[in-house]
Amino acid sequence: MDEDAFRQQLRAEGFTHIYTWQDRPGAFYPDHTHPTLSAHVILDGEMALTQNGETHTYCPGERVDVPAGVVHSAHMGPSGCRYLIGEK
Repeated sequence: MDEDAFRQQLRAEGFTHIYTWQDRPGAFYPDHTHPTLSAHVILDGEMALTQNGETHTYCPGERVDVPAGVVHSAHMGPSGCRYLIGEK
């Protein structure tokens, strides 16, 4: 799937705020929460996301959803990460 197809899929699922974000290599977001459900679709690079005590690395084409209020952290890979975010 390409970025436009992912955008269409998120819209079809009811995500109303959809945008592309890019982080530099090695960027780190410490523990935090979001007020709404958020979907992260990796477009380029990789993201290691930790939630509920488990860490998983996501690569291009993969998606991770983070429920509202769930504490999580994220660490971007050595080439950074560009991803599509959808928020409900």
